[in-house]
Amino acid sequence: MLHLDTGNTGFMILCTSLVMLMTPGLAFFYGGLVGRKNVLAIMIQSFVSMGWTTVIWYLYGYSLCFSGDWHGVIGNLHQAFLYGVNLSTPAGPNDTIPAFVFIAYQMMFAIITPALISGAFTNRVTFKAYMLFLTAWLTFVYFPFVHMVWGGGFLQQWGVKDFAGGIVVHNIAGLAALASVVYVGKRRIADRGPHSIPLVALGTGLLWFGWYGFNAGSEMRVDSVTATAFLNTDVAASFAAVAWLLVAWLNEKKPKFLGLLTGAVAGLATITPAAGFVSPSIAVIIGVVSGVVCYYAVEMKNKLQWDDALDVWGVHGVGGFLGIIMLGIFANKAFNPEGANGLLYGDPVFLLKQVTAVVFSSVWAFVFTYAMLRIIDAFTTVKVSEISEEIGLDESLHGERAYEELTPEDLVHAGH
Repeated sequence: MLHLDTGNTGFMILCTSLVMLMTPGLAFFYGGLVGRKNVLAIMIQSFVSMGWTTVIWYLYGYSLCFSGDWHGVIGNLHQAFLYGVNLSTPAGPNDTIPAFVFIAYQMMFAIITPALISGAFTNRVTFKAYMLFLTAWLTFVYFPFVHMVWGGGFLQQWGVKDFAGGIVVHNIAGLAALASVVYVGKRRIADRGPHSIPLVALGTGLLWFGWYGFNAGSEMRVDSVTATAFLNTDVAASFAAVAWLLVAWLNEKKPKFLGLLTGAVAGLATITPAAGFVSPSIAVIIGVVSGVVCYYAVEMKNKLQWDDALDVWGVHGVGGFLGIIMLGIFANKAFNPEGANGLLYGDPVFLLKQVTAVVFSSVWAFVFTYAMLRIIDAFTTVKVSEISEEIGLDESLHGERAYEELTPEDLVHAGH
């Protein structure tokens, strides 16, 4: 029965709007990081998820995540096409907001998660293969983990905690990115990007802004935990940005703007699972650790010559993993009675559960993603041709250009 609370409902509609804005933010973030000839190809991969993931979510995605239960792994199709949801249906986690608001909020998470992966295989994957990948990955990786962790599945029943998506969003997207890089291989044509650091800055700003809805909104109501999650989100992002900047400054001898921006995103990804379960002081520790560890994860990736173009594994995969582990250490019921006590507060078993869950999610995401790409490759070519790479994917795949190329005549006229 719905006991409508207009404050909670209004807040959740606002948070849903904030999370929606993160996907265009991601498109700008990724768009700035690639070369001039591949901007549109990477941006459309985020924007098309806004359209296509919504279609899948309405058809069967929401139902597989939050309706029924099959062996604790996935839901059923009883609410496909949102069947049986009406004006008086309450949201599962909170009966003071309508189910329609919860459906929209969770849909925004489903939209951004596969879009995160696209940064790893930038400049290399055909659009047709990406569309098939988007569909299959949501169905076989994302929806099962939403159900297992948030929809009443076995990890939730076992006591695993993930406030806003350390496993469900960042860890599985990051490991899927790594599997994609291993399968698709390196770019044949070296990309000169990032072609526009101001675009990356715009994207970071939109992501950071939207992340308040992502983390604070995951409490599903307005209370003190919402406020803590909000503050923790900003604190971790800020400390991580500064930590990354300083470590990079020491190693590279100059304070890089791109490092500051990447560090902020690493901090945001890492605090996500813990945002509503820890104190602001712990958020400081999580921020600093993520800034340093994710920086060195990216350095390690460079040494190993994995062509994860936009560091999805180093930032999201490692950040999500780290956040889940640190939640197992630092979770504190004093800051959320619904949460758990971590290792530091007397419960080593909780840490063990978190470690087990995140190792399980890492393996599942990697194996399923690799297998999926192999199957898709049997039906349609995944990797673009060398000619296509040389021309640039904007032109070769989409027949469009982000920027008009200046001809020698244009330069002469510009001189006058």
